[in-house]
Amino acid sequence: MSWLETSILATRGEAAGKALSEHTITEAEQGTYHYVYGPYVDPVIEVDPGAVVTVETHDAFEGRIKHETDKPSEILNFPYLNPQNGPIYVNGAEKGDCLAVYIKSMVPRGPQPAGTTVIMPDFGGLVSTGDTALLNPPLPERVRKLHVDPDTGVRWNSRLTIPYQPFIGTIGTSPEIEAITSLQPDYYGGNMDLPDVRVGAVIYLPVNTPGALLYLGDCHAAQGDGELCGVAVEHPTVTTIQIDLIKGWTLKWPRLETEDFIMTIGSAKPMEDAARIAYRELVRWMASDYGFEEIDAYMFLTQTGRVRLGNMVDPKYTLGASVQKHYL
Repeated sequence: MSWLETSILATRGEAAGKALSEHTITEAEQGTYHYVYGPYVDPVIEVDPGAVVTVETHDAFEGRIKHETDKPSEILNFPYLNPQNGPIYVNGAEKGDCLAVYIKSMVPRGPQPAGTTVIMPDFGGLVSTGDTALLNPPLPERVRKLHVDPDTGVRWNSRLTIPYQPFIGTIGTSPEIEAITSLQPDYYGGNMDLPDVRVGAVIYLPVNTPGALLYLGDCHAAQGDGELCGVAVEHPTVTTIQIDLIKGWTLKWPRLETEDFIMTIGSAKPMEDAARIAYRELVRWMASDYGFEEIDAYMFLTQTGRVRLGNMVDPKYTLGASVQKHYL
């Protein structure tokens, strides 16, 4: 029996975790990709719970960086980064509900080298930025184009290959009233850059507006904890997700479930506030759904909790706090 049959998706979802319809969002069907999360654009597609949607995502640069001789500062128009597919309108979704998204598969698309990573001026975890203003000159710009293969991995050079471990860097639902850049993570999800949002995981997102309005994009072929230089191995993909709806499950922040653990996700700056949000939400989840007294959960996570660093470069930083399911 697959663990999904006992997941929150299956036991609480309106479609009971079943795939009931199939849809696509090709590049042509998407048309304009979006750089803002918000309720002010028309949905590209409308689906019922149980929908399986196959999406053609762009890389974080919408394919504009093509050669290692390219200069990102001359080609990219900041903040037009992280193009998003969607929004996807989910019938029946209302404020206070939860959208459940099971990530079924991700594969590279387009010509090789499909992967791109760069050094950009005044962007990254170990350099001065607009917020961390220093007198040091920017690092020199650099572009690497990388061959990405699901079977053999990401070819860094003739000696080194990185495993292909794809995940969705930016996914979330629309805020109720705000329009927020797709570069920023927050309570609705967004640019979390959390490697656990990967194939085989279910991410649970708060519904803030009718239809939920799901956005996704910015898929990564590989990334270490922190996305240190600010850019992972970005690549265009064909990503397939399955969408379900959990009525009346009101979340303040995103949650995630895998076969082995549950996770709560917080985004804030400074980084310790992101960790506090994530752990507070995990404590409360264990108390509300798993029979723990809140103070006991707090003490227990002190001994067993784990923290995953998503990004340390965006306007807000993202951390996930998790506990293994066998303890629950």
